[in-house]
Amino acid sequence: MNTLRGDEVAESIGDVAKSLGLTTRTLRYWEEVGIIESVERTDGGTRGYTPYYVRRIKFIMKLKDLGLTIKEMQDLYIAYGDAKQTEKMIPRLIEVLDMHINKVDEKMAKLALLRKEIVDYRQKMVERFNVSRG
Repeated sequence: MNTLRGDEVAESIGDVAKSLGLTTRTLRYWEEVGIIESVERTDGGTRGYTPYYVRRIKFIMKLKDLGLTIKEMQDLYIAYGDAKQTEKMIPRLIEVLDMHINKVDEKMAKLALLRKEIVDYRQKMVERFNVSRG
């Protein structure tokens, strides 16, 4: 269901959710916690999303894929501010992404160590098995 809002067409929550592979529950939750917005609801109370809001939802989906938490996304939204100025948010986003890069690097180092320990232990088991057979 598309609703005309001034010059913009607002898609219903159901249409947006379906087109993005999300649930309406997810969109309602994200709106509740303040990381997305919808346009003013129609008299029937239906949420509407203009192309601008759909782009913001896609941005949130990307941040979620990158591992950002709801709290981090809320902080970014606050940095974005009432003025809707992306240049105010970008420095904070870079800080958050740097923290996530460091976390990934730490996890990779731990996994590399774990892999080495597994390989070493496997080798001991192979040697033990060969000694006991020979």
